[in-house]
Amino acid sequence: MPSTPRFAAEPTHQHGQPARTAVLLCNLGTPDAPIGAAVRRYLAEFLSDPRVVEIPRLLWLAILHGVILRIRPQKSALKYAAIWTEQGSPLKVWTEKQSELLQQALVGADNAVLVRYAMRYGSPSIAEQLDELKQQGATRVLILPAYPQYSGTTTASVFDAVYLWAARTRTIPELRFINHYHDHPGYIQALGQRVHDHWDANGRGHLVMSFHGVPERTLQLGDPYHCECHKTGRLLAQHLGLSKNEYSVTFQSRFGRAKWLEPYTEPTVRELARKGTERVDIICPGFTSDCLETLEEIALEVRDAFMEEGGQQFHYIPCLNDQSEWISALAHVAQQHMSGWPVGLPPSQEGELTRKAALAMGAQR
Repeated sequence: MPSTPRFAAEPTHQHGQPARTAVLLCNLGTPDAPIGAAVRRYLAEFLSDPRVVEIPRLLWLAILHGVILRIRPQKSALKYAAIWTEQGSPLKVWTEKQSELLQQALVGADNAVLVRYAMRYGSPSIAEQLDELKQQGATRVLILPAYPQYSGTTTASVFDAVYLWAARTRTIPELRFINHYHDHPGYIQALGQRVHDHWDANGRGHLVMSFHGVPERTLQLGDPYHCECHKTGRLLAQHLGLSKNEYSVTFQSRFGRAKWLEPYTEPTVRELARKGTERVDIICPGFTSDCLETLEEIALEVRDAFMEEGGQQFHYIPCLNDQSEWISALAHVAQQHMSGWPVGLPPSQEGELTRKAALAMGAQR
């Protein structure tokens, strides 16, 4: 006989309780501190996810705990320390800021929508934030991954965490999931504005669009990530009016010995320098918040590689972060996917939301 499920404690049900809609913005995650122990905890959770590493489970866990978690945490901690801020991890700082600005944008559009953020690995966890949203009366939740391009290694893993939470929850809110927005006009417009602003202030060079890599095998197994990255690159190039020889689409952050999606970012910029390209500008469209992979890997390591090969100027273009065009696009994406859900003002919330709307309007001036 199947075992009886152990359900989490439920908030007290109130008859006639008004429907409340929420948005949960989910990003990858980050260590709590740039030190070996914290990085080890984070990597153990991240690299134990079978969505992330798709090799035989027992073999991988032996490698992970016997080799990788003994060597990599301290090296990674030094890299995190190089980009850590007074407020903490850049990825967490920007994701939290995005959730606050998205809340303001939705309230300013007369939506009584709760917005929170969560991390797939680390804190605050998806389960913790869904519990909190339920405590605040959310009866409908939109899951909004911070990944514009869908991948089983990222987007699907977020959904896994939601399903696991639902499996131990007695009263499950209505759930909707956003798979991707890699070709959303607002997202492309925000990327284009980011590049234009940088070029207006600093001049321009060959544009490299660097996306996070995944094993090539995922493409062969049907993952759409590779195609969606290239579509984003093509649409951004069209938006900027670039010819094919004025930009490159590459993939970064290769891990292990398996073949990953190509071309790889660092060898590409080295080759550009060797062929006489004096300046490159790199943007990372797949990352909506600056993080270790953009601020350390690209802005420091790839920069050094380009300069070693004779390059003259290297410019890293920051992620979308708290850019106003990006927040507007994010709000538009959320509103499209909340279509048909009640987002009006519950009577008990009118005063508080009116106050928030006033604050939001003041912030926009």
